[in-house]
Amino acid sequence: MRTGDNPKTCTRRSRAAFTLIEVMVAIGIFFMAMFAILGLMSNTLRNARLLQQQRVDASMLISQLSLTNQLAEGSDSGDFGELYPGYRWTSEITERTNGLFQVEYLVTGPTIPGSEPVQSHMTVLLWRPNSPTSLTPGLPR
Repeated sequence: MRTGDNPKTCTRRSRAAFTLIEVMVAIGIFFMAMFAILGLMSNTLRNARLLQQQRVDASMLISQLSLTNQLAEGSDSGDFGELYPGYRWTSEITERTNGLFQVEYLVTGPTIPGSEPVQSHMTVLLWRPNSPTSLTPGLPR
């Protein structure tokens, strides 16, 4: 304490300053908030990257098949070529009644690290009365 200083003024100054513990607690809270924000940003960027990857679903195959006038029972498989590399599809066509066909498509894609394999399954009923039938008329299936 300097000579001539009022003792009451020194105590007021020391009360106005932060203690070391208060500063450490404030810094701890600041860093916890910053790490939470950085974790949220990292998660958001990863999800945005997953959304940007092209995913193929079976609806595009069903829409192409819906343009045909005739269907035949059986199974088929193929890929999408250079349009969607790594993706494959399989189909199963079965006749339910005269002219009513059940079509099932399964599209499988490459696995993304850290997630489940990409799969899309769709079943649709199409009525194609002009298709050759394998059912004997009058016999239930």
